[in-house]
Amino acid sequence: MTTTRRNFIQLSLLAGGAAAVGRSADAASLAVGVTKAEKKLQLLVLGGTGLIGPPMVSYALARGHEVTLFNRGKTNTHLFPDVEKLKGDRNDDLSAIEAEVAKGRRWDAVIDNTASIPRWVIASAGLTAEAAELYLYTSSISAYADSATPGADETVALGQISTEDEAKVMTTKDITGENYGPLKARCEEEARKAFPDRCIVVRPGLIVGPGDYSDRFTYWPVRVAKGGEVMAPGTPADPVQFIDCRDLGEWYVRLAEDKNFNTYNGVGPRSAMGMAEMLYGMRATVDNEISFTWVDADFLEQHEVAPWAEMTVWVPPKGEYAGFSSSSIARALEAGLTFRPLADTTRDTIEYWNSLSAERHGKRRAGLAKEKETKVLAAWHAHEK
Repeated sequence: MTTTRRNFIQLSLLAGGAAAVGRSADAASLAVGVTKAEKKLQLLVLGGTGLIGPPMVSYALARGHEVTLFNRGKTNTHLFPDVEKLKGDRNDDLSAIEAEVAKGRRWDAVIDNTASIPRWVIASAGLTAEAAELYLYTSSISAYADSATPGADETVALGQISTEDEAKVMTTKDITGENYGPLKARCEEEARKAFPDRCIVVRPGLIVGPGDYSDRFTYWPVRVAKGGEVMAPGTPADPVQFIDCRDLGEWYVRLAEDKNFNTYNGVGPRSAMGMAEMLYGMRATVDNEISFTWVDADFLEQHEVAPWAEMTVWVPPKGEYAGFSSSSIARALEAGLTFRPLADTTRDTIEYWNSLSAERHGKRRAGLAKEKETKVLAAWHAHEK
């Protein structure tokens, strides 16, 4: 299937925990009915206003924890008006954190949502190594050297920075398809160096739900809600994995509370899910006339329909990314990762999409254009005759 590594990773940056930019879910509604934690924690969150940040911070506050946010103050600035905010830049200005550390400030945990560049982790983890009990770093399943083998657990080898690129690691700001995974792997290494035996690493997959500006998952709930003949990729059994941003963010807080020092694949759902299960699960949340037409991977390739970018969530079950949607989550389940129903994520994603402007609807960032879907479906039906 025609998908270059560069294009795939460019559409996968959120899978590594990069903060989403755009309207987020209403933070006040994200942590209803949450019980208080046994112990109040002091949390320093690097980021906190993107995709996983708002549900994480809301949940932490509902649990009774005290949260400090460090970011540039440019994304969703209306959120959390009563939370302490330190302004700075991971790239070149950690002075606000440095000043707090110099005053003797201490935190129970630092939660790093945003770094894909090793020198950012070296700086932030190094600065807080003596001022915090643990460091939680958001990595990515893209950090694995091999994405072709299904069922990868946390012991699989990671990608490595090439020898010729080693000198660039400390200065690069150019995240590419070639270096994204290895950079994430190096960030993990640097976090563990600064916090030996006190580090938690989570490798998310596709992060979805209200607030996701990438449209990589959103395409399907919105398309299913429109009804009609829907082109479905591959076979009904082709595996899919994703995680609601709220499930991921809330789990982060519990990991910090329990000091579950380990490395985890942060993906879902709990049980293996095929493409058909996902689409029919979404179908059950809407009331319309709809049919699904399954078009095989080879035909999609012949007609230049790109997996992940146009047929979002889906990757072909054979090839370079065959294992991307079947990572093992046994360790994460043991550490308390939970999942809300697909129906909840679907309905909330549709509501989020409908809240956006017409201008934003016209600038969809992923998914198959309706005109192309119609054209390929017509070709498929002609092919079947």
